[in-house]
This record gives sequence, structure tokens and C-alpha cells, in this order.
Amino acid sequence: MSLGWKLFAVFLAFLTVLATVIVVAFRERRRARAIPQDDLAAQQAADGRVLAIVFGAIFGGMMLTLLVAWLVFL
Repeated sequence: MSLGWKLFAVFLAFLTVLATVIVVAFRERRRARAIPQDDLAAQQAADGRVLAIVFGAIFGGMMLTLLVAWLVFL
């Protein structure tokens, strides 16, 4: 397998991570709109889930960066 195909596979993995974050974050925000204004605990939990997805994706992006560096430089 050539380097170009390997990098293309990493690019597809990046798009998968990005699409997952967008879908889950928007779905969670849509569900959070149904939470009553006086239920602060539920609102904070919804915000926490969105942040967990976003920061989890950051770590996934870091792993993809390491994978690209490994593919290119070794």
C-alpha cells in the first residue's frame, strides 16, 4: 500500500471523527432544548456530555496526528 493510500485512510478516519462529533453534539443540543429552564442539573449534564464528546475527539485527533507522523517519517 502506498503512502498516498495510507494518508487517504487517515483522512477518512479524520472525517469520521469530525462527522461523529457534529452529529452527536447537535443531537445532544436538540435534546437539551426540551429540558425545562428550572432543571439546572439536567442542563449541566447535557453540557457535560457535549464537552466530553468534543474533548474526546481532540484526543482522537491527536492520535491521528501521531499516526500521520509515523506513516510519513518512518
